[in-house]
Amino acid sequence: MPFINERLSANQTSIDKARYEKPTTDNTVARQSRFHFKPEDVMNALRTNIIGQDDVLSSVEEMLYLVKADFGIKHRPLAVNLFLGPTGVGKTETVKIIAKSILGSTDNFCRIDMNTLAQEHYAASLTGAPPGYVGSKEGHSLFDSDAIKGSFSKPGIVLFDELEKASTEVIRALLNVLDTGHLVLSSGTHEIDFSNCLIFMTSNIGVKELNAHRAAQNKGIKKWLGGNTIDEKSHLKQALQKKFDPEFLNRIDRILSYDYLSDEFLDKILDVELEKLNLRLKAKNATLELDETARQQLYTYYDEEYGARNLAQHIRVKLEPLVAREILKDDQSTQFIIKYVDDKFSISPDINT
Repeated sequence: MPFINERLSANQTSIDKARYEKPTTDNTVARQSRFHFKPEDVMNALRTNIIGQDDVLSSVEEMLYLVKADFGIKHRPLAVNLFLGPTGVGKTETVKIIAKSILGSTDNFCRIDMNTLAQEHYAASLTGAPPGYVGSKEGHSLFDSDAIKGSFSKPGIVLFDELEKASTEVIRALLNVLDTGHLVLSSGTHEIDFSNCLIFMTSNIGVKELNAHRAAQNKGIKKWLGGNTIDEKSHLKQALQKKFDPEFLNRIDRILSYDYLSDEFLDKILDVELEKLNLRLKAKNATLELDETARQQLYTYYDEEYGARNLAQHIRVKLEPLVAREILKDDQSTQFIIKYVDDKFSISPDINT
């Protein structure tokens, strides 16, 4: 379809001109951003939902303002970020919130689960089948090119989740993406453009050793790597350097380490998880509250090693079935409260409403 291809090419050209050709007659126009998102709005959403990660969010804020200003290196991704840290601390959730704030939905980005690309031959899943193999002419790839390209007013977003679980060949297939913002598929006839894209990667690398260290400390074991203390962020970065080649790491703009979520954040974590549940219950014209006995009982289940996901799991397993039963009762109650009495959770209509 030559006409469509011409229009797409013209649209890309207009994006390049808007990004890199500064008007000479009007300085106000020159400083306007083509991107419609507001960094402050994105950060409000992040700071409401991502708990206990102030340093990370400060770096993300800097990144968003740089992207908004739009004077980055031509033909390179808008930003390349790697999030390190244990499970359940908000790494993937950060990307989802950014996607929702900028693109309108937590699903409007390209997500590649790297744990499915553990074998070397899986590199073809990213770059397409090589010439002579089935599918080589079609140029098929796991990448959603539309989600990656974005549009004139909105950047694309791609997430490489659990990066450390992919094979070395798969990682090397990304080198050109991070450096030049382009990926030529093996067929040679198709190319994916990442130059208008925010790239995020997450990794749990080094966390297993950190968890063992924390467990040893909790048991009073003093001997660990020659002492009883460890610089956790430094340990994660050392593990990263052992796993990945320097030329790969050098192409990453920001390597950010998320902290474990200690007990001091339990109130905020629980409030965020309840808000998520109540958003889903809104479709059923219902809301849920917990009294103090229920909150305190949920706190006893919390395991720092698993973070917020641990608390969310207990809500799904222990509380949501109670709510489901009440909703399926054909009555007019819309607001419920859960208590913990006689070693069990119980639910009833909130009589104070």
